[in-house]
Amino acid sequence: MSGVEQAEISHQRRMDHMYRYQRHVYDLTRKYYLFGRDTLIRDLNAGAGCSVLEVGCGTGRNLALIGTCFPRARLFGLDISAEMLASAAAKLSRRGRTPAMLRVADATSFEPRLFGEPGFDRIVISYSLSMIPDWQGAIDAAIAALNPGGSLHIADFGQQERLPASFRRLLRSWLTRFHVTPRESLFEALAERARCNGAQLERRAIGRGYAWLAVYHRPSAAASARANPAAALLEDRGAAAIPA
Repeated sequence: MSGVEQAEISHQRRMDHMYRYQRHVYDLTRKYYLFGRDTLIRDLNAGAGCSVLEVGCGTGRNLALIGTCFPRARLFGLDISAEMLASAAAKLSRRGRTPAMLRVADATSFEPRLFGEPGFDRIVISYSLSMIPDWQGAIDAAIAALNPGGSLHIADFGQQERLPASFRRLLRSWLTRFHVTPRESLFEALAERARCNGAQLERRAIGRGYAWLAVYHRPSAAASARANPAAALLEDRGAAAIPA
């Protein structure tokens, strides 16, 4: 077994252990400080037949809301914790809820074929990157799983850049107890990938920097062909960069 595989198994066991009981009260305890999730969902614009994947879907709270906002979208979710997916499956199977296909998978190594899909039109990562050790690997896996013209939507803890230093210290200390690390270079990592892949990037801070929101737009096949005809043969990965 490789070191990477051992690390994935270790992370999975840690998450299952942490959420075995927490999952029953997770949504109630998180609703007051995971800001920006509903804003992210409202901006998805997931029409009929649109495939929406949530990476790190947890209890299924976000997928349930996505299904309510966009009832004709097709929903998918993955999480490294089987314990969390047990809650998600129960929640999304309730009458009146849009069903979702759920899979246990690592955010850094999943592929769309796990769900029988060629790719996804929307991918959501909500407050998960701050808990994934190889968070940049998770971003790369999500970008690779986007359909042409698709978008990656991220919400996570920011750097609290316009909040009092005492608040920042208190929040960071509390988050550390739950293996949560706000990613200081999140915007820079996304901007670099947008430049390399010819994508567009929207980014903003809310709550005086408490939370960061970002949307990475993969160019459509047609746009890539116009920008660089040769790149169309490579699924627009080599299209001319658009400043992010």
